[in-house]
Amino acid sequence: MKLTRKPTHPGTILKEDYLLPLKLSITTLSALLGVSRKTLSKIINNKSSVSPNMALRLSRAFNTSPNLWLNLQKKYDLWEAENESNSWLSVKPILSDILHMS
Repeated sequence: MKLTRKPTHPGTILKEDYLLPLKLSITTLSALLGVSRKTLSKIINNKSSVSPNMALRLSRAFNTSPNLWLNLQKKYDLWEAENESNSWLSVKPILSDILHMS
């Protein structure tokens, strides 16, 4: 089922649901996570994806699961792929062609 509304980037969720309520700066959180400020800033500004390693760090810091962060990223990425181009629609199902040949 295709989503009509663009999912929220995990960086926005990180900012709105964690950084702002906890009054954490990007500099402080990046130090707590053991990553560079630049790396965290890119995620928070929706310029970079949450990697599995970052998901582990965020889950540890905020007592969430790594799957939360990875699923948010996956939903965002899939929506982007489905909506940036329709070229993938030209791919014909292989199984369908094989079944009709026999």
